[in-house]
Formats: sequence, C-alpha cells, structure tokens
Amino acid sequence: MPKINRKLFREANDYLVGGVDSPVRSFRYAGAEPLLIKKGKGSKVYDYDGKRYIDYVLSWGSLILGHSFPAAVRAVKKAVNSGFSFGTTHHSEIDLARLITEAVPSIERIRFVNSGTEAVMGAVRLSRAYTGRDKIVKFQHSYHGHADYLLVKAGSGLATLGIPLSPGVPQDFIRHTLLAPLGDIKVLEALFKKYGNKIAAVLIEPVGGNYGVVPADRLFLRRVRSLTRKYKSLLVFDEIITGFRFRFGTASQELGITPDLICLGKIIGGGLPIGAYGGSSEIMDNLAPLGKVYQASTFSGNPVVMQAGLAVLKALRGSQGGYARSRELNEYLVFGIKQAASVYGIDLQVNYYANIFSLRFNHKGDFQRFYQQMLKQGVFLAPSEFEANFLSFAHTREDIKKTLAAVTKALKNLRSQNDARD
Repeated sequence: MPKINRKLFREANDYLVGGVDSPVRSFRYAGAEPLLIKKGKGSKVYDYDGKRYIDYVLSWGSLILGHSFPAAVRAVKKAVNSGFSFGTTHHSEIDLARLITEAVPSIERIRFVNSGTEAVMGAVRLSRAYTGRDKIVKFQHSYHGHADYLLVKAGSGLATLGIPLSPGVPQDFIRHTLLAPLGDIKVLEALFKKYGNKIAAVLIEPVGGNYGVVPADRLFLRRVRSLTRKYKSLLVFDEIITGFRFRFGTASQELGITPDLICLGKIIGGGLPIGAYGGSSEIMDNLAPLGKVYQASTFSGNPVVMQAGLAVLKALRGSQGGYARSRELNEYLVFGIKQAASVYGIDLQVNYYANIFSLRFNHKGDFQRFYQQMLKQGVFLAPSEFEANFLSFAHTREDIKKTLAAVTKALKNLRSQNDARD
C-alpha cells in the first residue's frame, strides 16, 4: 500500500472496527491491503497517493453512469442550497416516485427508505401482515440485507468471511425462515406442501449478485411465481442490485415475470443512500398511515438523495444505447478473460449477465495472487469472488482493452507461479 494510503488506514484502525464500515472493504479475502479512495470520475477512481484505477466496483453497483455524473452533481449542489433534510414530503420525493412508478407499472405505490436492508425488512413485514402468515422462504447463499432473520447462509458478505450464521442472531429469530437451494423446484414444492398455509412470501433475486453472478433462470422463476399464486403467498423480488441496471425498469420486466412486491435501491439514489419497496395499491395501502403496518424513518425521502436519483433516472430514461453498449463491453471483457484463462491453463469460472460479471478461481490463493496483480496494474475489482463486478455507461472500449492486458499479464504470472510451486 502506498505511503499516504497506509498512513490513513492505520488511522482508520484507531477509530473504526477493522478500519472499515463494511467487512468486504477490509480486502481480507483478497489477501491485500484495502484500497482507500479519494475521488472518482467517470469509470476511474483515485487513491490518496494519486494512483488511478479502472473501477468495476462502482460503489457496489450504485453508479451506473459512473462517478461524479455531471447532472447528478449539479442536482445535489442545488438541493443542498435549499436544505439538507425536512422530515416532510416534498416535490422531488413525489417526482422520483412518479418516475419509478411510470417505469415499473406493477409498482402502483412506493415507500422510500434509506437502504436495501430497510427495503427488504419493510417488504417482509408487509408480506406477513397482508397474508396473516409468519414464514418466509429465502434461497441458500442469497443476501437480502442484515436483518437478523435473513442472515442464514446469506450470500457474499458471510461467504467471504466464512460465516454461515452471524453470532448474535438467536435461533428463535430464524425459526420462521425457510431455506431452499436456488433452482431446485422440488425442494420448494416440498416446503409449500408442508408449510403452504403458513408461508407469507418467497424472497428472491431474479438475477443473483450476492454469491457471484447467478444468471436469471426464467423457467424456475415462472414456477416460483405459479407456486406462490397457488398457495396465496407473495412473491418478493429483491432488485436492490438489478433495478434499473439492465434496462430502464426492473429485471422482472425484462424476464416477463411480475412479483407482488419489488425492493429497489442503489441506482435509484444516484449514488447516495436509498432503498424503496413497492407494489400494488391493495398491498401497499396496508402501510401506515392508511393501514396498520408500521414503518417509519427520519431520513426517508431525503431531498438531496431524491434529486440525485431524479438526475440519474432521467438520464437513463433515454439511454437504451447506453444499456446496449455496456452489455456489449461486458461480453467483450468476459470473452477476453475466458480466452486468457484458457491460454494459460487457469481454472477460472466467469459468470455474467448483461453488464455484470464475477470471477471464481478453483483455489482461493489463485484469486488472491490474481487480485493483487490487478490492483498493481490499476484495475479495481470486487475484493471477493462472492461479489459482483459492474460496468457503467462511462466505461470505454479502451478501459476494457487495458483491463484485458492486465488480466493477460496477471494470469501469465499466475501460471508461472503455479508451475514453480509444482
């Protein structure tokens, strides 16, 4: 780690637990010292020593238009001048809600919150109240936020640290959480046969992004939709990652499957903290103040966040070309990585969907050596094989070419290191 970055990380450890506010940022899985970022512009980020990196983390998928998107910067500056927070409904909150509901017809009413975790918590509570049932179904290795009852074999964060269930979560808190293997309809059918009249909802990512990238299984999702309708349970799509990432709208629309509730986050806040959940008026109107399901927050609908989200979604609304270009660049990148791995005989699985991808080596040590070499060459990838990597509209073909040159060099060196050990 360069001089200034190292000094700052030592200071961070004096005050922050592990020097971070989210475990994967510690880079421990990658066996590297963590990257500290000073600024970002477009597809690049810069550390405190001035080194530039091509960024495929993009604030964990939030920045689809790249860092410091000019319209969002202008909107945030203007909003701040009018006040930081009001704790009341305001014009931009209404505008963002209108824009989202116009883009996603199945969302007739929406409730803004401050994070993806809050969005899922709200959707689960609402599902339980609406159905009068307690149990929910989630899939193994899926992450839906850090609510106690969802931290069971819960995707990227726990998988990265090798934790199957977080300490501090009483068994009693998860007794209503049912687990099923993703893609195994027979196990799901058996769960419904046993608990069908007690299952409030099935919670699923239509495209997995929290155990590496798991491409959409349209047939399985259709069968889940059919099963939930049969037993009068709700289908909840967690689209915190996928909402507005593949198109102007949701993955559910791309796949032609309509859930009862959709959870959103990341992109709809333009890079600032946000979450939301929405669905039909029939379901959503059970929330207070119209109904009896309580959920509240001081900072929900924050005016600065709303303006950032509006600026980004307005730009995305007319950007079908941007979505298509990011898909094409991702395919070019993925094909190049696979080709280089084949040339050098490296056992590397590359999963991808649209404009996201993930890397999974046969040996963790190979990932660590590869990752460290990529950082040295100025490429910032997710520091865990269980996290997704993202392309933005700001990424260029030149970025991809430079990344592939770095990949080729890193895999060549990895092959030499492995041969030397053998």
